Amino acid sequence: MSRPRLSRLARCAAAMAACALASFAGERSFYFPTTGVTAGDRALLLAIDDQLLPLRENVVEHLSKPAVRKDPVLSPSHDDPLAPDQVAAHFYGAVIKDGDRYRMWYYPVGLKTPGNARRADLKNVSQGPVCYAESDDGVRWTKPVLNQVEFKGSRRNNAVALPDALVEGVHVIKDESDPDPARRYKMVYNAHNGKTWVFRTATSRDGSQWRAAPEFAINEFLETAGLFKFNDFFFVHGQRLAFSEGGHRGGRQGRGVLSPDFDRWLPGDTQGFNLPEPADSSARGQTKPYDQVHLGVGAASFGSVCVGLYGLWHNEPGDESSQKQWGWFGYGKISCDLGLVISNDGMRFREPVKGHVFISREDAPATPVPDKSYPTILAQSGNGILNVGEETRIYFGRWLNAAYGQGYLGEIALATLPRDRWGAVGLFPEAAHGGEVPTRGFVWSAPVRLPEAGFELLLNAEHAGLMHVEISDERFALLPGYSGDAAGKPTLSGGLDCPLAWKSDLSALSGRTVRFKFNLRRGPDGTDPRFFAATLQAK
Repeated sequence: MSRPRLSRLARCAAAMAACALASFAGERSFYFPTTGVTAGDRALLLAIDDQLLPLRENVVEHLSKPAVRKDPVLSPSHDDPLAPDQVAAHFYGAVIKDGDRYRMWYYPVGLKTPGNARRADLKNVSQGPVCYAESDDGVRWTKPVLNQVEFKGSRRNNAVALPDALVEGVHVIKDESDPDPARRYKMVYNAHNGKTWVFRTATSRDGSQWRAAPEFAINEFLETAGLFKFNDFFFVHGQRLAFSEGGHRGGRQGRGVLSPDFDRWLPGDTQGFNLPEPADSSARGQTKPYDQVHLGVGAASFGSVCVGLYGLWHNEPGDESSQKQWGWFGYGKISCDLGLVISNDGMRFREPVKGHVFISREDAPATPVPDKSYPTILAQSGNGILNVGEETRIYFGRWLNAAYGQGYLGEIALATLPRDRWGAVGLFPEAAHGGEVPTRGFVWSAPVRLPEAGFELLLNAEHAGLMHVEISDERFALLPGYSGDAAGKPTLSGGLDCPLAWKSDLSALSGRTVRFKFNLRRGPDGTDPRFFAATLQAK
């Protein structure tokens, strides 16, 4: 009798703790009525987000250009004949910062029998099992011996034990809000069900030993691009080959599936992100030469907004006469860039600037084969976007598009930005519509319900001294104690976290629904401010 009683007591205690935690979280949460999103104790308003910053005057977007590290941060183990990643280390993967360690999970390609890794024939390569690496700085990575999986007769490798040997993408998050410590680490990985690529979930207490779900989460084709949690739902985005308007064949397009609890995945999908299909329906399809979406969106959640990358896949068909099995794929011809997308619901993504290449294959070429000019295919970040200190890091894959046996390679690369500086708004540089050159502009926020516990607002801006912030009610009526001469003034000239000085106490606004007006002005010497983001932080 004692075990059931303890179990019931434990369940009651867990339920009470969860209720108390939810109540405390509610006191410290930001809520956005227009999107229905509760952002927790930190909300991010990005300059590139035209849904949470919808009303603008005399300002224009300036997308950032990330700094790309030339050398890969992780390469295949070409010289180790027992390595699961002897041929390729693909970042259809994940990186998290876990305490003082960076941890990475990735998709390897190895050799079935001994041979030249850069000249591996298609029939002699293996996909999987999932591999693991770790790092002190996120740049220099080691592949620890895990002794979990026997591969080519040896357990001295970095493979992770899972029930599916044939795998592709793997994506991991750490879910601190899960009351069950054994489920804090959550994984989604692409497995093959014997007919097509599907996905299975797994959970872990420590991120090292994993327990896979007994059944596939989605037993239909979906090549996964990433996993994230947003507004208390779990989302997996990826690539599906669906039908386009009128029931005609379509190209590669981004789709998303979701779960309320990580156990029950809903049937159906959402059009996560699509590119236009040709007007001529006969010109559509995955073998046709037009731009498509490769593997969907790989995104990260930042409380009030999701930021992701998609593969801008420049499709070229193969040669059916010489590549009977793979004639649909253009070896040595197809290339892929990375485009920037955002979402305010986790389901539908949009480009801040349509068609903009955020990371170019020309800026991040894969390690070449001497005397060859194979194009690079960039694979989007999966779960590789994370903020670390004053930096936003973007881990992504780059794949040398050479045919198997001719130099095929996959490696993992890194690009960086100052934290949250995906793009900025600045004043019009000249007059528009025959008017005068503007010297002032503004951006209004969507309404946001403030936490009961109080809050502070920080600006991410250059030349922040040329900005001030006012607060209004939901209907744009400026509040006297927080506008005009009483507006918030930056106390720093610029930076990632510029505090504001207010004449009135912000605590008087606790629990109210307000809007923020971010005002920009041109300096007397012609200097323009650049507004990248604002952070709302509960106290």
